[in-house]
Amino acid sequence: MELDLVFFGTSGSVPTAQRAPSALLVRRGGERLLFDCGEGTQRQLLRSTVGLVELREVFVSHFHADHYLGLPGMLKTFALRGRDIPLTIYGPPGLKDLFATLRRVFGRLTYPIEIVELRPGDVLEREDYNIVTFPVAHGVQSLGFALIEHPRPGRFDVSASDALGVPSGPQRGLLQAGESVQLADGRVVTPDEVLGPPRPGRKVVLSGDTAPSQTVVEAARGAEVLVHEATFLDEERERAQETAHSTALDAAEVAREADVGLLALTHLSNRYFGPEVVREARTIFPETVVPKDFDVIDVPFPDRGAPRLVKGGARAGRKELVPETETVP
Repeated sequence: MELDLVFFGTSGSVPTAQRAPSALLVRRGGERLLFDCGEGTQRQLLRSTVGLVELREVFVSHFHADHYLGLPGMLKTFALRGRDIPLTIYGPPGLKDLFATLRRVFGRLTYPIEIVELRPGDVLEREDYNIVTFPVAHGVQSLGFALIEHPRPGRFDVSASDALGVPSGPQRGLLQAGESVQLADGRVVTPDEVLGPPRPGRKVVLSGDTAPSQTVVEAARGAEVLVHEATFLDEERERAQETAHSTALDAAEVAREADVGLLALTHLSNRYFGPEVVREARTIFPETVVPKDFDVIDVPFPDRGAPRLVKGGARAGRKELVPETETVP
């Protein structure tokens, strides 16, 4: 099953000519999960190969305007198109109060919305993965999010299946799905007889806005990808501490301690450009990229390769794969 991250807003606090405020789309199979919805997110979607899809779920990390200001316009657009599919919006405590106010802006909708307040440690259980919330250090009610897939069955051993006399066809499929089967001669074959050890699923962690935090380290431990804010460079360390944000070095330290596969830095201040941010982070954590808007990170299963940045992947298709060692502006 495909899993990737589409970056629609990588700027910190205010939009720039090249970067929009925070918005990231997680695509897993046919699912589309939007994390944060800064100003102009619906236009970013429309400008991309994704389009303004009928999102079913939106996750808001916290209530600073650069993380939710795009919601009223997008909700209104959905209504003007006659949408009738329900939409669920998740966020920290205070989300219901926020939407009581925002309703004056977007007015009556043609579809139901459900507002769900989450607290650190809450788990949204899905069929084969969970979304886990964790606390971050940003001075206001804020959440980080971890998408954690369940382990996959081990590889099917064809030779063992042949030796046991399991015929080709549906019975092998049942064994691969974890179910025992009874053969024509009455023998029962169990999955552990024909499957290798379970294989790990994938883990993607989104920090949201945060100062460097041990809770992020623990949540991100062993993740394939950590998306971490890097609002400042080390020369502005005091400013980062005052505003409960991180420097590129801070984020790199978190990634190194958590032993992640790939660090993606976002929420950049408009005073910086990507190359200087990635250079600083790579002095500590070489597997770092700084995505631009419309870049994509593909996240294959661990046994099929490492995560890779696709430059402009949501604008012109997946044509250019960029090794993690290349400096990414």
